[in-house]
Amino acid sequence: MQTAIRCVLMRGGTSRGPFFHDADLPADMETRKQVLLRVMGSPHVRQIDGIGGSDPVTSKVAVIRKSTRPDADVDYLFTQVWVDRAEVDTSPSCGNILTGVGPFAIDEGLVKAQDGETRVRIFDVNTNSLVEAVVQTPGGRVDYEGVHSIDGVNDSYAPIRLDFRRMVGGKTGKLFPTGQRSEVINGVNVSCVDMAMPVVFVPAEQVGVTGYEGKLELDTNRDMLGKLEAIRLIAGERMGFGDVSGRVIPKISIVAKPKNGGTIASRYFMPHAIATAYAVTGATCLATACCVPGTVPHDYATLAPNAEGVSTIAIEHPQGKIYVDSKIAEKNGEVEVEQATLVRHARRLMAGEVYVPGAVWSGAN
Repeated sequence: MQTAIRCVLMRGGTSRGPFFHDADLPADMETRKQVLLRVMGSPHVRQIDGIGGSDPVTSKVAVIRKSTRPDADVDYLFTQVWVDRAEVDTSPSCGNILTGVGPFAIDEGLVKAQDGETRVRIFDVNTNSLVEAVVQTPGGRVDYEGVHSIDGVNDSYAPIRLDFRRMVGGKTGKLFPTGQRSEVINGVNVSCVDMAMPVVFVPAEQVGVTGYEGKLELDTNRDMLGKLEAIRLIAGERMGFGDVSGRVIPKISIVAKPKNGGTIASRYFMPHAIATAYAVTGATCLATACCVPGTVPHDYATLAPNAEGVSTIAIEHPQGKIYVDSKIAEKNGEVEVEQATLVRHARRLMAGEVYVPGAVWSGAN
């Protein structure tokens, strides 16, 4: 016998995965872990016995519930399911998958749609912080059709605006967890920043690459990967995470001067292979760091703030560019993030039931 679980398959930004109602999954976390592994087909390099896509960006899960917080409409828990290991990780968040949370919440009746557009207040459980999504809802229902395009997705869809400004220090409590805007690790200048996602920024040239390489070239560069992991382990300790050898945070990113008309070129690691596009949370972190003098990204960025002081940061990645509108202010020596917004889109792909063996979970909580 198999257990059927309600499920909606959604693309959010440049990621894809099943979205679940929290109440439809096991309450026991160890059982839930086993269920999600079987749902995705892990551990197997092709995830042949599940609905995963054999890549970290298609092996992601969103769990949603109506929030009891007065400042949020829904709670969102992100889970990264490893492809080739029997592991799941809820320590990071995912901004791409988060793009689908607003439409899912409205479609599933968790949030009442307004005519025109609907603001969905999302409590990000992974980072204990709040995000606001603005979803297009003409006539009181989600409209996925539109003309907004993003690099990494073939077609254009309706824009979803995300506001991340309240995600400063989500994991560590500080924008700069080590107390430094830049520092030296293993002879390399780095910046450790916690904005939407804890990320360690490293100049590409200081680890022997240009920063313009593609995924295959970087994923097979063992010398560079070894240097980055050694830096990440030390940075993780300094940022207060302890031993991060078995964890996916902090992430690590290499940066370089822009090459194709953007603000900065970067490659984002997850953390041991690069993302084919760029993580939304990672882009938010990088864009914020670009605006802060004294950081590694600031040294490599070409900034052009508008009259209101807002910089549109165009991050060059292997599939094109991702854009983040950022604004910071310095008050009494402290950095305040006044704006960190970007526009993505999502699409509901399929709804129905996904099955797991009854021996893994009988369906009873």
